[in-house]
Amino acid sequence: MANPNFKENKFKRFIAKSIQPVLRMLSKKAYISWQYRYITGHRLDWKNLRRYTEKLQYLRLYYYPYNKTVIKAASRDGARERVKEHKLDSLLIPIVGIYDKVEDVPFDKLPKRFVIKATHACALNHICLDKDKLDLGELQKKLHKWLKTDYGKKTVEPHYSKIKPRLIIEEYVGETESLPIEYKIHVFNGKARYLYVVSGRGKDIRYDNLYIDFTPFPEAQFNHWSSSDILPKKPKIYESLVKCAEILAQDLLFCRVDFFVVDDKIYFNEFTFTPAKGTLIFDDDKADFIISEWFDISSATKNKAA
Repeated sequence: MANPNFKENKFKRFIAKSIQPVLRMLSKKAYISWQYRYITGHRLDWKNLRRYTEKLQYLRLYYYPYNKTVIKAASRDGARERVKEHKLDSLLIPIVGIYDKVEDVPFDKLPKRFVIKATHACALNHICLDKDKLDLGELQKKLHKWLKTDYGKKTVEPHYSKIKPRLIIEEYVGETESLPIEYKIHVFNGKARYLYVVSGRGKDIRYDNLYIDFTPFPEAQFNHWSSSDILPKKPKIYESLVKCAEILAQDLLFCRVDFFVVDDKIYFNEFTFTPAKGTLIFDDDKADFIISEWFDISSATKNKAA
């Protein structure tokens, strides 16, 4: 069944922009309830969490902001520590350094290609494919802005507000011409259930949702993003990829573990706990319920009445 919640309504968008700041100030719960309804078209039933996306909202507000393990894993530097703690250091992308201030970054000593990220957010990244073409002044201005941004407050994902803002610079992995393929594995209560593959970044980006056995999971396609015309090829090291995801997420209720694969080598990218803030619009609404069946959050809800 096609999801009807993609229709663009300019008046609705205008009203939404007007009331967002007020709702953020008044109540996180009220804001999240409104945002969920506005984006997905569904009323969020806090007392009867039937959908996968509803369960994510509950964790977003009541669990993640108070869970030190989640807060650490959600940070870019803490995520690296977690990978090391699980003896998977070989998956880590080499780094140039981690810096508290823009002024501490040795821009003149950076490699020709690099990736710079804010540690306290999931979307503050800059990929440099050729340092000779870099507008350093503009980049520094952007980095200063990043460090001043309370990302958790801005997006109402409060666990991000508990993370110290820093800058981490990684070496770039992959070819200059194209960004590497990314495998985003969704692990529920320690078990990998499905993934989506991101290919063609910078050219013709495609998203392919698959069950963990690498068969198509078309119902989970979301936001009307395009899938590939031909099913992605299963990487030779796929079983290792899944095993690594389960090891890294073994003590978490839910985590999306993201990896790059370059020349059959696995590179860890990040942990994500609230994909799209938990407001995914599945092309087929039944995916929200299919995924929910894999997701038990009773340990997080038993001591909390919404």
